[in-house]
Amino acid sequence: MSKKIEQEGEAPDIPSMPSKDDLAQARTEALDSLGDAAGAYTFDGDRSEHTHVSGMPQERSLVLGEDDPRDKALEEAIDSEEVAWTGRIFNVDRLEVTLPDGRHALRDVVRHPGAVAIVALTQGGRICLVRQYRTALGRVTVEIPAGKLAPGEDPLDCAHRELQEETGFAAGKMAYLTTIATSAGFADELIHIYMATELTLAGSDPDADEFINVDLVDVGELVDAVLDGRIEDAKTVIGALLCDVISHRLTPPQEG
Repeated sequence: MSKKIEQEGEAPDIPSMPSKDDLAQARTEALDSLGDAAGAYTFDGDRSEHTHVSGMPQERSLVLGEDDPRDKALEEAIDSEEVAWTGRIFNVDRLEVTLPDGRHALRDVVRHPGAVAIVALTQGGRICLVRQYRTALGRVTVEIPAGKLAPGEDPLDCAHRELQEETGFAAGKMAYLTTIATSAGFADELIHIYMATELTLAGSDPDADEFINVDLVDVGELVDAVLDGRIEDAKTVIGALLCDVISHRLTPPQEG
């Protein structure tokens, strides 16, 4: 179910990770700062009396999507777009845009077909993780299973396919959790995250250029690794925290 990769040459220099004590102290300081900030922004009175001053933050309820009329004033108009580079997985397009103030600017955008990621949980409360060498980082990473969408492929079908190809598990149930924009500053890639349960072994079939080891890890250990800063992969961080949040919301509060 797994294959190993042989690495040649010397390993690149990798910055050392902060110690657990350093991370714990940093989190404590961050929480203290958040507490101070919350106190500084406490508002006694009618929020409707707060008026927006240009360039200054405004206290308001969370507004998403296209429900905020102010967002129109932030839009950029695309004047032209051409493919600057074509790759096997994604393209890079060069866009000329008109800014809200009328000036022109260039934007380089990675056009990606999208992907899925799967939080796969066993009945024993373990999460399925894959270990693979990431050339861009120059090291092996620990991630939840994931893969690119084929043209026209339904994300749910892709989630079932990628889970089995990478790990050998077939999911009896596959539930949609959320969608994340991986790097909104320069890429249009969206990753759709699913939770897979009722797992059974069906045999793996990774791509010819995929060399993967598969682990089953306690969810609590993964969450701890995320909070300690030892897991860097964004989809895995989000998947672990979603597991933690869901488990807390499903657990009835203790009385007493």
